[in-house]
Amino acid sequence: MTHRVKPAGLWLLVASLALAACGNAGNETTGNAQTAAPSEPSFKDFGDYEVHYNAVRSDILTAEVAHAYGIERSANSVLLNVSMLRKGADGRTSPVDGTVTATAYNLNGQLKSLEVRRITEGTSVYFIGEVGISGSEILVFNIDASPADAGTKYSVQFKREFFAD
Repeated sequence: MTHRVKPAGLWLLVASLALAACGNAGNETTGNAQTAAPSEPSFKDFGDYEVHYNAVRSDILTAEVAHAYGIERSANSVLLNVSMLRKGADGRTSPVDGTVTATAYNLNGQLKSLEVRRITEGTSVYFIGEVGISGSEILVFNIDASPADAGTKYSVQFKREFFAD
């Protein structure tokens, strides 16, 4: 299923996911300096292509963004966001269409239901999916991304820890 989103919707989604990646670093309300967690990769380089990925609890999205993308905001739901970029000779990247499939499982080996949807806006293409969590879980995501013009499948695996309220 393809969803077309208004230009402001895409910007809000990207901004929300970027802010979520920042966490509480620099939070000075407690009077204690927060120690930054080690940065985890959010993309993988495959020569001429890059696969970018992120997963965040869906309740960090604004109501406007969640509504625009048909995403349920919940402390028990995680949003996976994947995009593919092609590298040009000048080093710049540009969005690439194609197909993305993903699976998720927890450390107990329980497979989580995850269906990926394609989102387009102008030349930008994103693939998103939602997966449920219960309590505190570490999820392992396996992503297969196939750029339409490459004829190759690129695979990425990453894990993230989530805490439901």
